[in-house]
Amino acid sequence: MLWIKAFHIIAMVAWFAGLFYLPRLYVYHAGGPGPETARLFTTMERRLYRGIMNPAMVVTVALGLWLWLGYWQQAGWWLPAKAALVAFLIGFHFYLGTLRNQFAAGANRHDERFYRILNEVPTLILVAVILLVELKPGS
Repeated sequence: MLWIKAFHIIAMVAWFAGLFYLPRLYVYHAGGPGPETARLFTTMERRLYRGIMNPAMVVTVALGLWLWLGYWQQAGWWLPAKAALVAFLIGFHFYLGTLRNQFAAGANRHDERFYRILNEVPTLILVAVILLVELKPGS
């Protein structure tokens, strides 16, 4: 199980790297770059989302479920709480994909400030997940 846990953490780090970086790209993209720079942002956003974030999310969730099957009987309420936060992150991930599609279609509806606030969401969730996993309240 330690190998599974190690690869779960590796995939989670890759996923979070994308969750941190994609909204930051949106901040710059929403800033009104010229057409050539906007195309570059669109390409970067697509490659990050499809090439890194999607596979990393799938591996993180798959290995997390595998670990859950091995540990669920030993866990307190922290494990369902972590699962709820991960479910929220999955929804957030797909919301970022929707925003990416809007940028690609030239239909962005938000300003830089919105994306700056959105950029903080994964940090808050990461802190909560790490505290739950390391402190294991209720166990």
